Amino acid sequence: LHYGSLLGSTACAQMAAAAWGSGFLNAVLHTATTFSLPLCQGNAVEQFFCEIPHILKLSCSDYYLREVGFIAFSFCLGVSCFVFIVLSYVQIFRAVLRMPSEQGRHKAFSTCLPHLAVVSLFVSTGMVAYLKPNSVSSPFLDLLVSLLYSMLPPPVNPLIYSMRNQELKDALRKLFEYIFLKK
Repeated sequence: LHYGSLLGSTACAQMAAAAWGSGFLNAVLHTATTFSLPLCQGNAVEQFFCEIPHILKLSCSDYYLREVGFIAFSFCLGVSCFVFIVLSYVQIFRAVLRMPSEQGRHKAFSTCLPHLAVVSLFVSTGMVAYLKPNSVSSPFLDLLVSLLYSMLPPPVNPLIYSMRNQELKDALRKLFEYIFLKK
C-alpha cells in the first residue's frame, strides 16, 4: 500500500477537519434541540448518561419532531461515513489481494481486520440502540446496549491493535496457562 504517497498531509488535514466539524455540528444541533424540549415526566433518565431517545420519551410537546429530524440527519451522516469506510476497505482488500507476497498480504490483513472489527462492533451496537423497535425496549436492554457501544470500543481498540505484538501474545498465553493449568 502506498499510503504515504496517496494520502498527503493536506488530505489528512481535510479529512480530520471534516470529521471533527461534522461531529461538532451534530453535537451542537442535538444539544441545543434537546435542551429546548419541555419535559413533563420529570427529568430522571434511566441510563448512565442522557441519551437522546430516552430524553424524547420524557418530552410532552411537539418539539420532539425537530429532534427526530436531527436524528434522521445523524443517521444519514452515519450511513455516509459507513459507506465511505466500506468503499475504502473494498479498495484496500482489492489492493491487498493483488499483492504477490503471501507474507505481505498477511501483514496487510492483520493491520486492516482489527480496525474493521472495532468499527463493526461500534456500528452494530449503535444500530441496535437506535433502530430497535420500542416493543423490544426494556430498561436493562437499553442500558446494556448503551454500555456496549459507548464503553466497549474505546478500550478494545488498543487491545485489538496490540494483539499483533508477539510479546503481548506470549504474555497473555502464559497468563492463561498459569490461570487454567495451575488448578
